[in-house]
Amino acid sequence: MPRDHLLSLRPWASPEITSWRRLPMNAVDRRSGALCLDGSWHFRLLPSPDSSPGEWTVTDVPGAWTMDGADDPPQYTNVRMPFGDFPPESPTANPTGVYERSVDIPAEWAGRRIVLQVGAVESVLLVQVNGTPAGLSKDSHLAAEFDLTDLVRPGEQATVRLTVVKWSDASHIEDQDQWWQAGLTRSVLLYATDPLHLADVTVRARQDGRLRVDCTVRDTTGPLPEGWYVTAALDGQLLAQDTEFDRRNAQDMRVSDFLGEARLRTVVPDVRTWTAETPELYGLVVRLHRADGSVADASHHRVGFRDVAIVGRDLLVNGERIFVRGVNRHDFHPLTGRTVTAEDMRADLVLLKRFGFNAVRTSHYPNDPALYDLADELGLYVVDEANIESHDHAHEIADDPRYLPAFVDRVSRMVLRDKNHPSVIIWSLGNESDYGANHDAAAGWVRRHDPTRPIQYEGAAKLDWADPALASDIACPMYAPIEDCVAHALSGRQTKPLIQCEYSHAMGNSNGTLADTWAAIESTPGLQGGFIWEFWDHGILQRVNDGRPAGRGGAGLYDSGVTAPGHRWAYGGDFGEAVHDGAFIADGVVFPDRTPKPVMYEHREIAGPVRLTYDDGVLRIHNRQHFRGLRWLAAEWRLVQADGTARSAPAALPDVLPGGSAEVPLPFPLPEPAAGEVWLTLRVTTADDEAWAPLGTEVCVPQVLLSPAVAGAPPRPASGPAVTLDEDALLVHPLLTSAPVLSLWRAPTDNDELGGMAARWHDWGLDAPARTVRKVVDVREEGSRVVVLSEYATGAGPVRHEQVFTPVTGGVRVEERAELPAGLDDVARVGTVFETVPGLDVLDWYGQGPWESYPDRSAGAFVGHHSLPVDELFTPYLRPQESGGRHGVRRFTLSAPDATGLAVELGAPAQVSVNRYRAQDLAAAAHHDELVPRPGCVVHLDAAHRGLGTASCGPDTSAGYLVAPGTHRWEWTLRVL
Repeated sequence: MPRDHLLSLRPWASPEITSWRRLPMNAVDRRSGALCLDGSWHFRLLPSPDSSPGEWTVTDVPGAWTMDGADDPPQYTNVRMPFGDFPPESPTANPTGVYERSVDIPAEWAGRRIVLQVGAVESVLLVQVNGTPAGLSKDSHLAAEFDLTDLVRPGEQATVRLTVVKWSDASHIEDQDQWWQAGLTRSVLLYATDPLHLADVTVRARQDGRLRVDCTVRDTTGPLPEGWYVTAALDGQLLAQDTEFDRRNAQDMRVSDFLGEARLRTVVPDVRTWTAETPELYGLVVRLHRADGSVADASHHRVGFRDVAIVGRDLLVNGERIFVRGVNRHDFHPLTGRTVTAEDMRADLVLLKRFGFNAVRTSHYPNDPALYDLADELGLYVVDEANIESHDHAHEIADDPRYLPAFVDRVSRMVLRDKNHPSVIIWSLGNESDYGANHDAAAGWVRRHDPTRPIQYEGAAKLDWADPALASDIACPMYAPIEDCVAHALSGRQTKPLIQCEYSHAMGNSNGTLADTWAAIESTPGLQGGFIWEFWDHGILQRVNDGRPAGRGGAGLYDSGVTAPGHRWAYGGDFGEAVHDGAFIADGVVFPDRTPKPVMYEHREIAGPVRLTYDDGVLRIHNRQHFRGLRWLAAEWRLVQADGTARSAPAALPDVLPGGSAEVPLPFPLPEPAAGEVWLTLRVTTADDEAWAPLGTEVCVPQVLLSPAVAGAPPRPASGPAVTLDEDALLVHPLLTSAPVLSLWRAPTDNDELGGMAARWHDWGLDAPARTVRKVVDVREEGSRVVVLSEYATGAGPVRHEQVFTPVTGGVRVEERAELPAGLDDVARVGTVFETVPGLDVLDWYGQGPWESYPDRSAGAFVGHHSLPVDELFTPYLRPQESGGRHGVRRFTLSAPDATGLAVELGAPAQVSVNRYRAQDLAAAAHHDELVPRPGCVVHLDAAHRGLGTASCGPDTSAGYLVAPGTHRWEWTLRVL
């Protein structure tokens, strides 16, 4: 048969061409005994399906040719399609990969049904076996199975050819916000069954212990044989047969002798229920027997007993209203793209559990099957999302009848594959595809097939959060301001749970107001949480010398967010693509190597199972869980005083019911008020090994203030050398290479850039070096003090700045005042910046830490005495920007190894950052390999610092975190150690 026989149908261009010989999706476990075809395959990449064959090379399966240094690199777009053709058309220049290998068909498979399973392919799969067409598939994120029984001979070799066409009509409904890839991205398996086999198994396990197992049976050789039957055992105990159902089934057999059904039921006494907090699983084995009792087929499942329901405006799991502390997650790896291993996925979910997440939305397609097994085991709720996103042509496609079969096919196949997982609590019809008849058709199929779970779809819900007639049982908006959510919940119109499918966009230095958002959610009935966008920064490890992905050979080259020399994290545009959306792909709560960003610690405290309150002298411990007590936790008290005194003691956690609290005695006597502020911290850890955390893993660190600071007398002026100023009336100090000047600007964050603030700051001239816009107005001496009045020119009028220098013992006190005109209504910061001599490489500070924090993202940083090398303070967001700040700093020292250096005492808690880069250095760089560290330290002391917000995609920070015009005052004291 000619090579192009299969291709001549042009299935990549015709929505009418359906799955051909592809088998129906099912939930039968076929992994046991399968022959894995992963490994080396012959491969050639053609510029289009109709191109002449090229030379064979070798490639690894699974994998994407776009990640292996081929001439077709990955490309990132968010909304735009990477080509201009309108649906259902696709471009003529259409990269096509041809994979081929020989397979030894086991002789013992003689007389059996033989099936090829291709785990995932992007985008169109065409299968040939021994030169004969075997079928095609277009759904790039679900497995496609093909019956090869009549195409191969057991005991002989077979040639399997898998042709992958990159672009098709289906590409228009796979327009997700991610890298465009191409290849065989999941495992390829070959397995055999008896002709009499389980065609599907449906498990329904209820919270009250009721279990029902429905089985569909087929025989590929003809009518079902007489006498077959099905048995099942749960943890070794046999289930009862539903005899009434079997009698009805026998009558049905007279209508169709090729399809059989069986139902088994039982009630489990004292059932252990499944929740994300208590992921209890039972082992279920379903066996299909021939008349003589021998086993023809079997399927293994892990069963979790739980109920999901919507009652009024509440989503309930096992009758309890839960908070959904979720994250959106793609299948992604910085070396292999969409190809991920079970070990990769376990590491993802373990990390999420350790940082307080309890839910995952599989954005925006069904994830690798192993993820659902792991979610069942570790305990995570899953919103399972269909592989449908038509972002660039959403309105046209939603009602296009040519795409109707694809919508129903993709949604139904997802449900059929994943329906037996207790972790899946909600079905999603897809993402950002407008709303039309195609969605209603898919929703109707789901409601009929699986009435045990609700459906959500943001495209429908956004039309009216309260309309019960729309195809979404949940109001699931994207990036809705929390004020709007609260107003809706209080309006009296709410009819559905409000759970945002995306909120708090994690692009760069972001996720401001997360704690405020959750304070509103927890205090407002009708609000139940949402899913942060997203888990990963999708940076691809790139070789800088040739601009190609590092590929599988890059393993071990990256660590802790910083790549090895000669490599960097690539984002949109870094592979030479003309159409791309830049760093918008770098919007996760972890770096590409899974290193947590600082926001993870913020989320961990917000979601922590234990909280502390201290009111009117009463200390209380609160259990913030839905289903679990506190016995699985251990804890330690720590008392910290401003003077550096610290005490520790074991903590005996009370046995508090979920949602309850208990008063506990103070573990230490309160120090005298003269000792300054006093903080009590409870370090909570796992008391035993958990599936996601070994014994001793830190779970949360709640903290309360027991005694506030007592205002002390300011430092006395000292006799001795007066303050020295240079000819520009700037402070001269032996440890400073650049004198303290006013700072109103920061290297724009991604939120600043995309939210429009960076452009305003540039128009105002705030990014100009201070010396170029500063004019000295007056210098005068007042006793031992020197007063310097300056003006800084801006596009909105001059900023008047006063510095008062007073010598004190061992140093100088600096009192500052800045008057911002009304036109400067939203600046980045108001404070001081200076630079130090080299060699001061360790920062010790008293304030919030140890990780980065900002005014609207500081709940996860506890007050204490912290110490870090200066080079570890900086956070390497993929696009360099403002980072590394510490909020609420009271004092700090910068020291050399011999303990010399400088000390700074703040008159009030301030935002402080110390790193090796000026703000201009960061703003000028697109990647970290372009940055050159300065030998000394760049130090910012901010009396006011703008919140981070999430304006790159979502609400900006709250008004209370903006830096307003008017008069700002701050003071600090600089001493030599």
